[in-house]
Amino acid sequence: MPPVQRALAVEDKEERKQELLDAVEKLYLRQPDRMPNVAEVADKAGLAKGTVYLYFPTKEDMLLELHQRHVAHFFRELMKLLSRPGPVTFEQVMAVTRTHMIRVPGYLALSSHCFAQMERETPFESAVAFKAGVAQTLKTAGAALERHFPTLGEGGGVRILMHSYGLICGLWQLLHPNERFEKALARPELAILRRDYEKEIENALRALWSGHLTPQGIQP
Repeated sequence: MPPVQRALAVEDKEERKQELLDAVEKLYLRQPDRMPNVAEVADKAGLAKGTVYLYFPTKEDMLLELHQRHVAHFFRELMKLLSRPGPVTFEQVMAVTRTHMIRVPGYLALSSHCFAQMERETPFESAVAFKAGVAQTLKTAGAALERHFPTLGEGGGVRILMHSYGLICGLWQLLHPNERFEKALARPELAILRRDYEKEIENALRALWSGHLTPQGIQP
């Protein structure tokens, strides 16, 4: 196949893959507590089931690939910020996080789902490949953070990114019960969990970053 035709074929394949992921995302957002199956995705995308299997061998692969797309988009936006020549502030990092992670429909629910899924159901090599990709991305973004926040020290950029993500996901899981427990939040003994997630996570991240950036800290 001539180089031009080969390039077009690759481009068409990637476009088809993104169309399938769009279908997966729409189905997942409609019912976050269940995983769409291959037949549903094929029907939503207007394709044959066999075509879906060419791109995603299992339904677990489909959801992990969608989560990977979310993660890649967030880090692209973060790196755009960190690639600027001027100084970068916590407020700017928080704005990117808020817009491209916290407020993205389904991002944190899918993150929670995929990490639980990787322990039991996701094909082992798919899970390892995902984790390896995240590790490399963390190294790149962590090094960029250290250039803007030198008090982090060597390795501190990766550390603060991991700690931040742990806070974001952990607090989300605590304050966003699944469908089974949602009504239970109305009980008096669970009143302490009825909180504004976005406000709570911003305060938690501010405290975390202030601690990591000592002695300069972050102004309240």
